[in-house]
Amino acid sequence: MSTAPTAKSFHHMAFEVTDIEKSIAFYRDVLGLKVTEHHQAGEVEAIPVELVFMRINENHHDLVLAHNPAKKYRTATAADATEGLPGFHHFAIEYNNREDWLTQLDRAKEMGLEIVRGPVVHSPWHPRGEGSWGENESFYILDPDGHRIELFCDMATIDDKGVFIDAYGKTLEGGVADEV
Repeated sequence: MSTAPTAKSFHHMAFEVTDIEKSIAFYRDVLGLKVTEHHQAGEVEAIPVELVFMRINENHHDLVLAHNPAKKYRTATAADATEGLPGFHHFAIEYNNREDWLTQLDRAKEMGLEIVRGPVVHSPWHPRGEGSWGENESFYILDPDGHRIELFCDMATIDDKGVFIDAYGKTLEGGVADEV
């Protein structure tokens, strides 16, 4: 078997929401996304769900909201935390710098959003790190359907030897990628 080509990037994510208008408002008001296109279920025969394509900047879309009008949605229960089908854990939005990230943290608090984790420095090596992994600074919120969103800044990079380099160019002693 031949080696898989290296992909350019991870681009977008699509997930189901129970109330499309409520979700559009959340992603506009909280994260500043804009609607590129909004399509009703069945506009294309092969697509029986309502789709909203949302963008951060110039990409056609960075996030897709899907709503199935034929599906009876239920409210999450405590049992969902310990049993059920697998789902995604979270998705993340990156800010240009720590100042913008701190502004968004203040906005989240002003809007009365529940911060379900953080602020935290994900790192076992950073002086302010709390021992988890990922090498960034973040906090987590939930959208109206309980989808977990990580808002972060200052992601480390990995050099050609697999060494972790923090967002300010400093080598993180002990930080080495499992695969180079």
